[in-house]
Amino acid sequence: MRVAMYYSNSDVRIENMPVPEIGADELLVKIKASGVCGTDVLEWYRLKQAPRVLGHEITGEVVEIGKDVKSFKPGDRVFVSHHVPCNTCYYCLSEKHTVCHTLHTTNFDPGGFSEYLRVPAINVDRGTFVLPEETSYDNGVFIEPLACVVRGQRLAGLRHGQTVLILGSGFSGLLHLAMARLSGITRIITTDVSDFRLDLARRLGATASFSADQDIASLVRKNNNGRLADLVIVCTGAFSAFNQALSSVDRGGTVLCFATTEPGVNLPVPINEFWRNGITLLPSYACSPYDITVAIDLINSGRLPLDELITHRLPLDECQRAFQLVAEAGDSMKVVIKPFGD
Repeated sequence: MRVAMYYSNSDVRIENMPVPEIGADELLVKIKASGVCGTDVLEWYRLKQAPRVLGHEITGEVVEIGKDVKSFKPGDRVFVSHHVPCNTCYYCLSEKHTVCHTLHTTNFDPGGFSEYLRVPAINVDRGTFVLPEETSYDNGVFIEPLACVVRGQRLAGLRHGQTVLILGSGFSGLLHLAMARLSGITRIITTDVSDFRLDLARRLGATASFSADQDIASLVRKNNNGRLADLVIVCTGAFSAFNQALSSVDRGGTVLCFATTEPGVNLPVPINEFWRNGITLLPSYACSPYDITVAIDLINSGRLPLDELITHRLPLDECQRAFQLVAEAGDSMKVVIKPFGD
């Protein structure tokens, strides 16, 4: 089978490898669509793993089942989660699935930028979900990233009447925007350095969108009756955005760190000010199986503007171009790889 082997953002090669053989409790899935995630192009993270077949936002069709598999059959349309928790450790039992050691060490074989993948037994058991007939394979690639957004907003306690500031109007920022609007939030301010992304944010319902190089805290006050934001969501790894978040959050508010910086970067937090004003600094990484089920239902409802977020559909042979589009962060949003072009 063909795979897109990652060596660097500028070196993604189409190579051949054997179709994986499956065990008695495993699945073989034919990839129908695979989204390119912003984390796929984080070279500081990915280069140490190279060469490797990346891709984790996938949907596909079950083409072979192991002899002991009872829950799935050939022909099933599925979404497969690459990271799954053990559900039995201290952290899982404390509903902190995303820090479970098993979740951080599981994956499928070889990766979503391939024609087929093997789904290990633990992923079959707790990470494979039947895709509703009403949900297209292309829209199904939103399941994992949307589940991460669902978790972040759930932990942050998003509620009616709040003002939300989203720093970074890339793919994750716009998903947060769409989800917040669906949750009934009427005042959402976004920032970015790209006019293309700011325009798209406005089309998707942002109350106001500003270039990130301005005094964001002052602009929030001007557009929020003199107050800062109740919830600030950082959706870019730019260090300046984290500092903007600290200065733009209102008393009693929350800063949700949905993105991260490179390792070794420290953020100076005004502890006394945060203590006096009851401000919460909250990180959010990955998602739990519960969040995935919520995301599947939301996507199936058709109430999210997912088609507007897909800007490119490319064959596997153009994976190099796909990586460049996402890495350059120009006039593109969600890039979907279609290994079989259907």
